[in-house]
Amino acid sequence: MTLPRVLCVDDEPNVLDGLQRVLRKKFDVATAIGGEAALSRLAAGERFQVVVCDMRMPSMNGATLLARFHEKAPDTVRLLLTGYAEVESAIAAVNQGQIFRFLTKPCPPEVLIPAIEAAVEQHRLITAERELLEQTLVGSMRALTEALALARPEAFAGQALQHDRARKMAERLGVPDAWHVEVASMLSSVGYVILPAEVVAKLHAGASLDAAELEMVKRLPDVAERVLTHIPRLETVRAVLKYQAAPNAERRGPPPPIGASILSALRELAAAEAKHSDTHLAVEDVKARTDRYDPELLAALAEVCEHAPEVQSFGVEDLQPGMVFAEDVKAITGLLLVARGQRATPALLERLRNFQVRVGILEPILCERHS
Repeated sequence: MTLPRVLCVDDEPNVLDGLQRVLRKKFDVATAIGGEAALSRLAAGERFQVVVCDMRMPSMNGATLLARFHEKAPDTVRLLLTGYAEVESAIAAVNQGQIFRFLTKPCPPEVLIPAIEAAVEQHRLITAERELLEQTLVGSMRALTEALALARPEAFAGQALQHDRARKMAERLGVPDAWHVEVASMLSSVGYVILPAEVVAKLHAGASLDAAELEMVKRLPDVAERVLTHIPRLETVRAVLKYQAAPNAERRGPPPPIGASILSALRELAAAEAKHSDTHLAVEDVKARTDRYDPELLAALAEVCEHAPEVQSFGVEDLQPGMVFAEDVKAITGLLLVARGQRATPALLERLRNFQVRVGILEPILCERHS
């Protein structure tokens, strides 16, 4: 059985040794001498269910450290040890760092251990709820976009690949709950079903749009954002959708979410790919937009697109779920069945096999293998 991982932070090594002796039978205890050492462990990729921190430490007090933990590792449940004379500071720390509980020193084991056990349970509840929300929402959105792609394949050209890129970029940039960005990307693509077929065809071909058509496309994020207005717990997704059309437009207010800039950059990348038919050239086009995007974001975009899978030829019967179509798939009548960039799903493959039997499909089919 894996023990819950707990980080104890103090500026006195003797205190940390004592905490380790008291807690090691019930918890996997790590220690850090001071706030900077604790943050270094986070920066190295270590994760903890609970952090227990002393309030009074030189250079960085406990309130400041736990506020940083709240920012960088929000799932870690935070406990503060404080002296009786520090109650006002402890209250400020609770407000600033959203601390689960604060305990007065000296704190006997019969008080400390149950408090940490309660914090571990709180961590379990937080992560379980988030994972349930993520799995349910992401799964539902994937099912919705897959169904819409079957009905309107021309409106979903390249969308599956864009969703993958959005999540990978968010993960590389350290965005908390990167799945929010993927869901925002999916919802953004759902709006394309309201566009006239001729506008979708222009977008698919990378053709220029007139003023009226550009206005239609510009309104798509607002349409998707309004759909979510009354759905709880999707505030982050709504913010990404709200700002993606112009992520740097409102400088006076709070900074827009990084997910909005990710989707904006990916939208420009898709347009450049349609223009050049070459991902490398398209990435270079977007990387030139240093007036719109931070260097870190552009580097993440280049990294995500750097290793393009090899394109291979397949017959309909050889296609497998997970493959990404490198070119449009058409029936021999010219009917578009699958737009390039879509990921093969069992339902989509069943559709292709049915068309192969009844109508016939142009082969070979070019696909990339993605994990």
